[in-house]
Order: sequence, then C-alpha cells, then structure tokens
Amino acid sequence: MPTPAKAPLSDATRIFGERVLARRNQLGLSQEKAAELIGLHWTYVGQVERGQRNLTLHNILKFATGLEIDAGKLIENLSAPIE
Repeated sequence: MPTPAKAPLSDATRIFGERVLARRNQLGLSQEKAAELIGLHWTYVGQVERGQRNLTLHNILKFATGLEIDAGKLIENLSAPIE
C-alpha cells in the first residue's frame, strides 16, 4: 500500500514550490537536469516543488540562478505562516 503524500509545510512553501515547478516546466527541464543546474540533489528539488522544504536564503538564490529567474519573482507576495 503506498504511503500517503506529505502535506506542504505552509501556504508559502506550497506556492514557492508551484512557482519553481512552473518555471522548470517553462524551461523544459526534467527534475534531474534542473537539480544539476541548481546545484542541489533532485530529491531536494522534488521536496521543494511539493512544498515540503523550508529553504534557506542561499538555496532560494541557487534555485533562482539555476532556473534563470529573479529570486524576487519566486518569493513575491509570500507571507510567513502565523504560528
């Protein structure tokens, strides 16, 4: 029996992941090729795309550089979760 999918950590991580996925698809990149350009493991990229990772600033910048997009576009209008 397959394990249930983990939920995104927050709306912010979910939206960030959706933006990363959309940009990767726009560039026509596989997850593996995108990971190579970003400089992170493909499983990490997958977790980010599913909103299951809370990224550091350095990794946000790696994603932006690897996907040839301004980092501001990836985080535009995101809010921290209310705890």
